[in-house]
This record gives sequence, C-alpha cells and structure tokens, in this order.
Amino acid sequence: MLTFDDCLGLCGLSKGEIAAIAEHEHVPEIVAAEMAAYLCQNSAGERCIRRFILEDIAVAEKRHDAHHAESLRAVLVHFLATHPRALE
Repeated sequence: MLTFDDCLGLCGLSKGEIAAIAEHEHVPEIVAAEMAAYLCQNSAGERCIRRFILEDIAVAEKRHDAHHAESLRAVLVHFLATHPRALE
C-alpha cells in the first residue's frame, strides 16, 4: 500500500503545491497528488497547475485572506522555480 508521502515523492511536487491543487479542485490531497503526477508530464499540465495556484490566490484575496494569499504566492514561486515549463 502506498502512503501519501510515497505519492508525494512520485508526483514531484511539494506538499504546498499538492494542497493548492486539492483546494482548487475540491479533492483530497491524495487525489491531488495523483492529478499532479499526470499534469506534470508536459508543459500544458504544468501551466494548468500554475493557473490553479493563481486562481487560488485570487479567491484568497477576494475573501480578504492576506495570509493564505501570501502562502500561496510562496507556493507559486517555488512551483515556477522547479517547473519552468509552466511559463511556456
């Protein structure tokens, strides 16, 4: 049986990045890790993850949750640093 940490290692994203996908898609983090593994196979999928995080930031800002928006910005910076194809 695979644990969440096993799945995290297989998908190549951080816990924060997985949490952002789970938040955006309203799914458990284990499902988000599976989605991430699929999406990170090409630049189109990585752009999709970038869009998810940007939309999560916008939602946090709309509800005036500056702390969460700032946390998500840090997640976005890390994601873009480790997945530069997301900017293609």
